[in-house]
Amino acid sequence: PQVDEDKIIDLETFTQILDLDEDDTHDFSLGMAEAYFTQASTTFVDMENAFDGKDLAKLSSLGHFLKGSSAALGVSAVQATCEHIQHYGALRDEESGTDLTEQDALAKIGPLLRRVKREYAVAERWLKEWYKEHAVPAED
Repeated sequence: PQVDEDKIIDLETFTQILDLDEDDTHDFSLGMAEAYFTQASTTFVDMENAFDGKDLAKLSSLGHFLKGSSAALGVSAVQATCEHIQHYGALRDEESGTDLTEQDALAKIGPLLRRVKREYAVAERWLKEWYKEHAVPAED
């Protein structure tokens, strides 16, 4: 399925982060974005390893972690998918309000791992493009 680019970034949250910048270099928010890129790529590797090892508790924990850092920057699509991973890793289907078997949880998480990476790639491209267009280089 296609990633809906309009729903990747929550502009209201992102704008609130930009309000924390002191000037047009956007040093503060750019630093947040760069830290997020590093965290996300590391977390995806950890998620793959946890998935391969069928470690649902670790998947839940990693989903929770990436959900939080995505929310902080307004990367709402990744945030929402990570929330599903968090719940499925805890053997819960929050949409139906039912408990899951380990096998069912892993079957639901597999496609989400592929989707969240696509959503993240779109978000990363969007954020990098935004800073390229809007951030004024700092003067020494």
